[in-house]
Amino acid sequence: MSVGLQQGLRENSAIRIFCAGVGTEKGHRVTADRLGFGMVDSRRHRGPHPADEELFGEDALPRLRSAVEDLSWLRNRDYAEASALKLVGDRYRLRTRQRVAVGRCACSDTAKTLRASKLYEPGAVMGRPLLIDGLNVITTIEVALSGGVLLLGRDGCLRDMASFHGSYRMVLESERAVAILVDVVEVMSPSETTVYIDRPVSNSGRLAELVRRTAAARSCRLEATTADRVDERLKASTAVVASADSAILDRCGPWLNLARIAVERLQAQLDPFWLLDLS
Repeated sequence: MSVGLQQGLRENSAIRIFCAGVGTEKGHRVTADRLGFGMVDSRRHRGPHPADEELFGEDALPRLRSAVEDLSWLRNRDYAEASALKLVGDRYRLRTRQRVAVGRCACSDTAKTLRASKLYEPGAVMGRPLLIDGLNVITTIEVALSGGVLLLGRDGCLRDMASFHGSYRMVLESERAVAILVDVVEVMSPSETTVYIDRPVSNSGRLAELVRRTAAARSCRLEATTADRVDERLKASTAVVASADSAILDRCGPWLNLARIAVERLQAQLDPFWLLDLS
């Protein structure tokens, strides 16, 4: 955990943090049978699901911590991903959302080392082109603003529990999340910035327009566009890439932990702040 994040956690007594010790991607609607509870999630925020208190409370942390360690061990040995996650999930009797969290926090030692070697600090972005995985970064900021569960993985990335299956909807926190993104990018002064939004995802055009409108209002040189195969575009780029998508991070050139940077800068304003540290 970074010094900035640690300091913020100490200073903000309203922060809710479940620290699991030291040791792929985003439906806005989760069905009751998937969760194993008699509830359906149909909110206008990306905050915590009613089941999250039980799924990610202190009593669940030992199992989650061990599951991340075991899954990382299996990834070190190149076990098939689906089989490895099922094996670990079954061993620790994890529910669906818990398995998602474990999968997003675990990584092999090789992947952890590779990602760390390519990670850029904010100051290194100045004067360089920056490409942003729009849905990936914006959604994590939305979750932070909504008080939802944030995941700190072994690779230091900040991720969330959201999952898109061809559908994105704007929430009450979307405008503020985009404004935060634009402000953080402007401070870093890249030579040019492009936010890519997956074209096949519903409402991608509306989100791209919101990003463009917000940037124009701040006189920020930032473009937003919808595109097909955004993941492949980012993997092949030599520009600095902002994403927490593991598949992208393992293939791209230099990358920026933009969602984490943004959340660290605004964490004093977040109440509650729910960080599940499985790093």
